Parts: sequence; C-alpha cells; structure tokens
Amino acid sequence: MPLALLALAVVAFGIGTTEFATMGLLPQIADGIDVSVPHAGNLVSAYALGVVVGAPVLTGIGARIPYKRLLLLLSGLFVVGNIASALAPNFGLLFAARFLAGLPHGALFGVGAVVASRLVTPDRAARAVSKMFLGLTVANIIGVPASTALGQHLGWRSAYWAVAVIGGVALAALALFVPHQPRGGQTGIRHELRAMGNRQVVIGLATAVVGFGGFFAVYSYLVPMLTNVTGISDSSTTLVLALYGVGMTLGTLIAGPLTDRALRPTLYAGLALLAVALVTFYFAVHATVPALITIVAIGALGSLITTPVQMLLMTKADQAPTMAAASNHSAFNLANAGGAWLGGLSISAGWGWTSPTLVGAALALAGLALAFAGGLMDRGGRSDVVASSDAEPSPRSDQVTMTKP
Repeated sequence: MPLALLALAVVAFGIGTTEFATMGLLPQIADGIDVSVPHAGNLVSAYALGVVVGAPVLTGIGARIPYKRLLLLLSGLFVVGNIASALAPNFGLLFAARFLAGLPHGALFGVGAVVASRLVTPDRAARAVSKMFLGLTVANIIGVPASTALGQHLGWRSAYWAVAVIGGVALAALALFVPHQPRGGQTGIRHELRAMGNRQVVIGLATAVVGFGGFFAVYSYLVPMLTNVTGISDSSTTLVLALYGVGMTLGTLIAGPLTDRALRPTLYAGLALLAVALVTFYFAVHATVPALITIVAIGALGSLITTPVQMLLMTKADQAPTMAAASNHSAFNLANAGGAWLGGLSISAGWGWTSPTLVGAALALAGLALAFAGGLMDRGGRSDVVASSDAEPSPRSDQVTMTKP
C-alpha cells in the first residue's frame, strides 16, 4: 500500500472511530453532562447532521483549493471538532462540537477518494478507494471498542482526546506522504454543482440512501435483537459488533478488485445478496452460531456496496467528481437516519424485534431497482462505468473515467 493511501486510511480510521464511539459511551456522557440517555442520543444526530450539511457546503467552499491543501484544512477542522467535544462543559456546547466534528466527514472522504483514485492507474482506481475505506471498517474492529473501553475507564472525554490525537497523526501523514494534485483548468462551485445535475449522479445518490438504508435498519437494532432474541449477554455484544466490523473489512477488501473489473454487476450483486442475507437473518437470529455467521455476511455485503456507489458517482461526475464523492457520505448518513427510523417503526408497530430485517431487505431491493434504472439509462450508448482488467488506460493520468469498448 503506498504511504499516501495509508495516510488516507488513517484519516478514515479516525472518522470511523469518532462517528460510532459516541453510541457506546452514551450512559457515561449522559451522567457527565447531567442529561438523560435518550437526550444524550441527540449527540449522534448532531454528528450526522454535520455530515449531511458539511459534505456539499465544505466541498463547494473548497472547490478551487488544491486537493492536498484542502485535505489538510479539513483534517485540522476534524481535530478542532474533537478537541471541542472533549472540552465541552454542557450539552449545548457538546451538541455544537459534535456538529462541528461531523462537518468535514463527507468532504474528507470525497476529496480523499478522488485523491486515492488518482494515485494509481485508472484500472486500479476502485482498489485504491477501497483501501482508504479500510480505515473506516478497521475502526469498527479496533477503534470503536478501544475508545469505548477508554471512555468507560478514564471518562468519556478521554475518547474524544484520543480521536483528536489520531486526527493529528493523520494530519502529519497527509502532509508528509500525499503528493500535490492540481485541480485542473475548470474548477469552482458552479462547475461542481453542474456535475451534480447529472441524472446518473442523482440516481446513484438515491441508490445509496435507499439501498444502504437496508443495512442500517438492522445495524441500528442489532444489539437488542441479539440480547432479546438470540440470548447473547450484554457483555458479549461488543465482541459481536467487532465481528460485524470483520465482515465489513472483508467486504471492503473484495469490493475494490470486483468494482475495477465490473462496477454495475458488483453493485447489483451486492444489493441483491444483502437482501437475501437480511431475510436469512430473520430466521437465523434465533440461534447463536447461524446468527453470528449471518452477521459477518451482512457486514461484508453492506461494505461491498460502498465502493461501487462511490466510483459510480465519481465516474458520472468525472469532470467535477469531488462534490459527488462527498455527497455520497451525506447519502449514507441519510440512509443511517432513514433506515433506523423505518426499522424502529416496525418494532413500535408490534411486529417484533426481528422485523427490521425484513424492512432492511425491502430497502435493499428498492435500492437494487434504482441501480437497475441507472443501468438501463446506460443502454444504447457508451457505458463508462463498467471496467475490466484489460481496459485501455485513460489518456489523461488525472482522469478516473474508465471505458469499455
């Protein structure tokens, strides 16, 4: 792995850790700032809101800034947001700090994905992007459990201090190892926004919101499912979530090569198999071993979707890919909120703890239908989103578009 990709993976590791660590420390945070646990749960929403707002806004503001400098500025904002979280004396300021910490999330991933894709030849672009995403999945195995344990033993503020240190390390690594990449001749927020008007970009974002919503419909309620239906103890759920992270890592590892070879088929297969795995989990959750095996599969298939959607958006907005790549992470956070809401509705309706799995399967199939609609729009013309290992390299070294004769 080139050191530049490793630096980008460290950034993703820090983002993944801070995004999910709050969920594991809600009781400690609630006690520390004297609010109820449900009220403290709004801090998770504050971060997600920051991601949704920050991805397009910060990407637009930085549309003329060279990629490396923009990465450094966004990483600095990430560090500031987490330091502010560690120092916040009350709920109001902590809410604002979590919003601030979420602002650079989508833009960092968007700019980082574009930079990663241009560090390699076009036929290996998806593999480079998936290596950056590895940092996010590894965070679910190591970063989130470690920060949760740290916060439980040394106080919740220590977890945010630790993430700020990770951000500082990432900032130094970006400064040392990421090469300068010029923006090109035509840049600016209006140029980026015009690219966002592409119908394929809109369908790609809708696919991410709806299809990945199926993943979050189950992930959001995984712990109560396991404790109330499977019978796994509360003390074991952290290890099970780490197992989920292992599945996500495996999915990310295979997503890169598959996406480089055939983008749309990888996306179709990922969504279809995710729906199958979620229906399987509806039955498997009643027994420990089948449930754990299915959890790994769901984690892998959820991550298998991420890279092809990211590359699809970057390819369809190839003259201004940064806004589209960043907005993908706004879409994932909307999927998080929407999937959790729909899964919660099914439980509240009295359909049982396992009902979110069927809701998730329906969302995955709806995402598959949207993906097929986008694929049909490519028929009858040149397809620029299906690459193969023997595709001719692009005549421009800074272009991520890949064509199939």
